[in-house]
Amino acid sequence: MKKTSSEIQVIGVSAGGIQDLPLSLQETITSGLKIAGSKRIIASLKHWFKIKSFEDPLPELYESDKTNELINWVKQLKENAIVLASGDPLWFGIGRNLLENFPDKNIIFHPSQTCLQLAFSRIGRSWQDASWISLHGRDSALLKEALQKHPKAIAILTDPNKGGIKEIRNFLRAMEIERNYHFWLFEQLGHPKERITKILPSELIPKNIDPLNLVVLIKQTKPIFLKSEIPLFGIEDDIFLQYADRPGLMTKREVRVQILSELELPKQGVLWDIGAGVGSIGLEALRIRPELKLLSIDKRVGSKNLIEKNSSRLSVCPCEVIESDILNALEKEKIPGYLSKPDRIILGGGSLYDKQMLIESILERISCKGIIVIPLATLQSFNIIEEILKKSDCSIKISQHQHSRGVQIAEGTRFSPMNPVFILKAKLEK
Repeated sequence: MKKTSSEIQVIGVSAGGIQDLPLSLQETITSGLKIAGSKRIIASLKHWFKIKSFEDPLPELYESDKTNELINWVKQLKENAIVLASGDPLWFGIGRNLLENFPDKNIIFHPSQTCLQLAFSRIGRSWQDASWISLHGRDSALLKEALQKHPKAIAILTDPNKGGIKEIRNFLRAMEIERNYHFWLFEQLGHPKERITKILPSELIPKNIDPLNLVVLIKQTKPIFLKSEIPLFGIEDDIFLQYADRPGLMTKREVRVQILSELELPKQGVLWDIGAGVGSIGLEALRIRPELKLLSIDKRVGSKNLIEKNSSRLSVCPCEVIESDILNALEKEKIPGYLSKPDRIILGGGSLYDKQMLIESILERISCKGIIVIPLATLQSFNIIEEILKKSDCSIKISQHQHSRGVQIAEGTRFSPMNPVFILKAKLEK
């Protein structure tokens, strides 16, 4: 039950200090007898009193960086109190805690600008589509959940005791989306000594970061990278452009590497990448074996444009990119003759029913000693597909791949599991 109390004035203070408050709030503070706040704000208040050279005795001041200690101090008072807080007390501030402990009719809030408002104003970007999260005393898994949604913009209140800025960068790198965001660091926003830094993926995090900081991530339409940074093999996921409405819908690097290995890529020949998505597997195959002839095919609208852009990004060139269902392409003979007899096939995407029909058609076209690699989400799918392949004198191998990506946190390293994948490899014996 909430305890009745005298009036509590809760005043939000920007990094600029007491002197930046409206005159009416400055007068409220000077008339107060009991004032509480964080150590930083109370230190600023003492300095302000000193500059103003007030003749009256100073009010009783209480300073603590622990919310529960501030609440308990206010509870013991019989007279009115003033609580000084950062920015807007009701935005990841002490406001919620005060409302849980005192009747809301006894609390008057005077919010200042939030660091979120100031940050977006500094870079000249609207923030109505931005999301935000505070890591102060919270499980860092919340950050992962927020980033998995691939927000257009997100503001992050860091927790220096749990890694701060480094923790955010580690999450971006572990999820392989670092190149998809501009990384803005704001320190002491509103203070004369405020500092704003844009940190590129290739740059080190600045030293001596002020504890009063905010990180803002702004999503880019084009990933930030240099072509010289792209490895021949094992390309990071964030190098590839992806579907705007389905971010993250692509074969992840760990699985892609395994599929490329299972393909036993020849120096020359024809490779079909069916259900190519963003084109990642086939295009990486071309970097390894540039003399291969690649056919990339996907029925999703916009896939051709996306694959062609990723081709340019990786400096490779597929022979043909078809935006169509593969069965429809085969029936209408959309595939050029010189690509009609594949040596290697990647069969991804689509339903189990589609795969059953397609495998029978593929087996009629694939070259002698050809290899088909099929990533599957469930083991049940394997049993059905296996029966079809056995009828065609194929040697069959299946493997399960369960990967976890390490994320460095304050306590050490957390492993973030990825979805398990079954990889079926069928090799024709004749």
